[in-house]
Amino acid sequence: MLLFFPEEELFARRLASAIGCEPVPIERHRFPDGEIKLRLPERLPDKVVLLRGLDHPNEKLVELLLAGSGLHEAGVRRIVLAAPYFPYLRQDKAFAPGEVASAFVVGRFVASCVEALVTVDPHLHRIARLDEAVPVSPALALCAAPLLGELAARERGRPLLVGPDEESRAWVEAAARAVGLDYAVGRKERRGDRDVEVTLPEGLDVRGRAVVVLDDVASTGRTLAQTVRTLRAAGAASVDVAVTHALFVEDALETVRAAGAQAIWSTDTIAHPTNAVSVVPLMAQAILAAF
Repeated sequence: MLLFFPEEELFARRLASAIGCEPVPIERHRFPDGEIKLRLPERLPDKVVLLRGLDHPNEKLVELLLAGSGLHEAGVRRIVLAAPYFPYLRQDKAFAPGEVASAFVVGRFVASCVEALVTVDPHLHRIARLDEAVPVSPALALCAAPLLGELAARERGRPLLVGPDEESRAWVEAAARAVGLDYAVGRKERRGDRDVEVTLPEGLDVRGRAVVVLDDVASTGRTLAQTVRTLRAAGAASVDVAVTHALFVEDALETVRAAGAQAIWSTDTIAHPTNAVSVVPLMAQAILAAF
C-alpha cells in the first residue's frame, strides 16, 4: 500500500502504478488554530510506502510525525518514506557559535517515524552518506542529474553543462557522464542569501556555445541568475537552466528568466510549472529494493 497526502495525488498514483501497489489517501483536517488531525485507513498491511514531499517542510514534518506514529500504533512494522525532496540538510554543522546543526536534528526526528528513506539529490556536502544524518536502513540518496543531462542533450544537442559553484560539481559531473557532454564548474562568492557573485573558470570559452546551467536546488534563484548573466556576458549563444528541486521561492523564477535564461527545466520532485522530467521510475526501483 502507498499512502499519500491529497496535494500529492498525481505523483502518488504514478508511483504506485510503477511499484505495483494500491495508492490510498490520508484524510487530513485542519482545525481553526492550525492543528492537524489525520485519519489513516482502517486496514493496513505490515509494510507501507508513505509518500511525503518535504518542501516547505515545517508543517509537513508534523504530518510525518503523526502519520508515522499512527501507522506504528496500528501494527505496521515497516514504513518506507518516499520523500522526493528532503529538507534541512544545508545546516550540517555549526558555522557560528550557537548555531544548531539541523541536518542531524531533523534526521533523527525522521528516523523516529520511519524505518527506511528514499529521496532524490539531498544536499549532502560535508556528510558522506545520508544515513549519517538520517539513521535508518536503507537511507537511499538517488541522483537525478543523469535525467537532466539526457534532457539537455535532447533539447540542445551537445551543450556545455556548467555548475555555478563547487557544491554543484557532483551533479554536473554525473549529468555530463550520462550523455558524454563537456562541463565546467564556476566559483561562487556569497555575501548573503540573495547576494552572490559567480565567476567562470579561467580560460573557459563559451562564445557561440549552447550552455545549460545545472544545479540541485533552485531556491531564491540568485545564484542561477548570476550564473546566467555571467555566461551571457561571456558570449554564450543560449543559456538554459536545469535543476532537480524547483523550490523557486517568491520571485525566484522571474529573476532567473529576467537574467536571460531561455528555458528552465526541473524534475517533478516538487510540483512546479517547470517540471520537464519525472523521477518516478528512479524512485520506484529504489523503493522496491528498500523492502
